[in-house]
Amino acid sequence: VQLQAFGGGLVQAGGSLRLSCVVHGSFFDINDMAWYRQAPGNKRDLVATVTSDGHTNYADSVKGRFTISRDNAKATVYLQMNSLKPEDTAIYYCNAEIYGPGYQRDDYWGQGTLVTVSS
Repeated sequence: VQLQAFGGGLVQAGGSLRLSCVVHGSFFDINDMAWYRQAPGNKRDLVATVTSDGHTNYADSVKGRFTISRDNAKATVYLQMNSLKPEDTAIYYCNAEIYGPGYQRDDYWGQGTLVTVSS
């Protein structure tokens, strides 16, 4: 199983970006999916989560600006980011809790996609 994240880039403050993360490989089911971010010199922080039935949770710093969603048929999680601020600049990582063919549960990470917000 591999997670492929894409959609990052350079955007001006106030702009928008949409990140996507696709799960590739053989698996039985996908449980929670999430986006994390890590700014230079900082630890990796949770941005948003979405459960298998669509319940979402957000970090206070992104509430009202970011929206996490998923398409279970496409094994994809999205992060719509609006009203971006320079402090949103970071590498964004997707994460998924996946049940393998033998129903073993493992945690998987995407490779990260860089989001840079200029002031």
